[in-house]
Amino acid sequence: MVVFEVFVAPGADPSQILREETCRETQAQIMTLADAQKLGLRGVPDPGGKEVRLILVKRQYLNWIHRSLEMSDAVAKFRVHEVD
Repeated sequence: MVVFEVFVAPGADPSQILREETCRETQAQIMTLADAQKLGLRGVPDPGGKEVRLILVKRQYLNWIHRSLEMSDAVAKFRVHEVD
């Protein structure tokens, strides 16, 4: 699994990070930090007051999600983390 740590662009709608079709086809799970903690995901750095979403996806979809995030106006920047 891979986790994308996505910093939402100022004033952007976080629901616009990925298209609905992309989420459906890749089974990507988009969540807040609070949602991730409830699922037991630990070790996510403090975003320093910025709005962040985490996207959990199977490794096979890494490139697809990476390209989608690069093209999204709702994304200021993102980082990729490997999960065991």
